[in-house]
Amino acid sequence: MQDVKDITIVGAGPTGLFGAFYAGMRGASCCLIDNLDQVGGQLTALYPEKYIFDVAGFPKVLAKDLVRGMAEQALQFHAPVHLGEQVTGLERSSENGHPFFTIVTERDAYPSRTVLIAGGIGAFTPRKLPLKDVDRWYGKGLHDRILDPKVFAGKRVLLVGGGDSAFDWAVNLQGIARSVLMIHRRDGFRAHAATVRQVRELSAAGKMELRVFWELKTIHGGDTIDGVTIVNNKTKEEERVGIDSIIPQLGFISSLGAIAQWGLDIEKGEIKVSQTMATNIPGVFAAGDITTYPGKLKLIATGAAEAAIAVNHAVHFINPGAKIEPGHSSNMALFGQTED
Repeated sequence: MQDVKDITIVGAGPTGLFGAFYAGMRGASCCLIDNLDQVGGQLTALYPEKYIFDVAGFPKVLAKDLVRGMAEQALQFHAPVHLGEQVTGLERSSENGHPFFTIVTERDAYPSRTVLIAGGIGAFTPRKLPLKDVDRWYGKGLHDRILDPKVFAGKRVLLVGGGDSAFDWAVNLQGIARSVLMIHRRDGFRAHAATVRQVRELSAAGKMELRVFWELKTIHGGDTIDGVTIVNNKTKEEERVGIDSIIPQLGFISSLGAIAQWGLDIEKGEIKVSQTMATNIPGVFAAGDITTYPGKLKLIATGAAEAAIAVNHAVHFINPGAKIEPGHSSNMALFGQTED
């Protein structure tokens, strides 16, 4: 059992990260839990190399750079971050007459005085390759999530997909993998133009291979993958290629998952909240894209504001004597500032 936290934040995207920052600013202990292996939510998983233009203070900023900054800001108070853990349940009880919660994941249980759900559009699950025997190859050379690029050192890598993640890895595996073959079922891509251009240049220089209208048909091997058969969906030509590792980058499926079973008031897959970001369960708050209320805007900027509102009201919920208004950060001793 983990230590009891004042606030347990489900979701480590921009909204969850800013919630962790605000918790630290208010002197509340917290931890973050996320199904993904990295912080950043949609920004990291779907478009790390794309520019964002509607975040205050930045004329434009790459998604991955925004995540880096928000993580540095959020984790300065040393809140634990539990990644790669899918929430499976919520246990409710009471402590001294106050609600008490335990968030259960596949690995552990996290006791908490309040909960902040900042799950974006829901938990991300990587889309699997459409092959009947695909599950048998996990752990044998098939990777739908990448924690350490060095795993592919000296490997013959097949990338499947045409989005940002596929193109990013085609670039990032240069100098690590022995060879990189990237296939996509059509000649249109859903990736940043600059990265597409970079991959085309690498392919033209013979540093990797990019093939369009090709799809993965069969995986070959025994204890590990040693090859694949790919097929051209236009000409029906088939080719067997020696491959050690396969990285499918086919996007993600999102859903509320176990959160949908918590008894929350949900409307069209979104959690209904009040103006204080409170849900219908006392002590459970929600913020960001996962919420709905009259006039809701799904923006990173509003998600950050909602996280601040949720945390301040969570602090007041835990201790009714605590002020809801946090005061001005420019005057806080916490940051080494004074009233002068």
